[in-house]
Amino acid sequence: MASSSKQLRCVVVTPEKAVLDQAADLVSLPMSDGELGVLPGRQALIGNLTTGVLRLKIGAQSVRLFVDGGFVQVRDDTITVLTPRAQLGSEIDLEGAKKSLTSSIPKDASAKVIKEHHNTILRARAMVHAAKGL
Repeated sequence: MASSSKQLRCVVVTPEKAVLDQAADLVSLPMSDGELGVLPGRQALIGNLTTGVLRLKIGAQSVRLFVDGGFVQVRDDTITVLTPRAQLGSEIDLEGAKKSLTSSIPKDASAKVIKEHHNTILRARAMVHAAKGL
């Protein structure tokens, strides 16, 4: 079992930039099959992320990021997240995200438009949760 003083390194990267490189005691990931909490000493894994909130626990503090799907690799107490889009909760336009949640869909919308609207709602909900610390 890993020592409680040991930490993880969490790196979040998008195609444009490295969004985060932070030591943490616990990292919680929005996986495609449920939420995964990672502590130091975790066995190696590769997995699919879903749109959601990535949470880091650092002592008594928490850091939240919106991630828009992607992939994660856990190896040697390093968590590497590759995602098309990530944003720190503190940097999210909360009012813009809330507005996206309340937008309506046209009655004669195509299946493609309905799916895009659904994905927009999922992203907006995750952004609100990341920004509000939910």
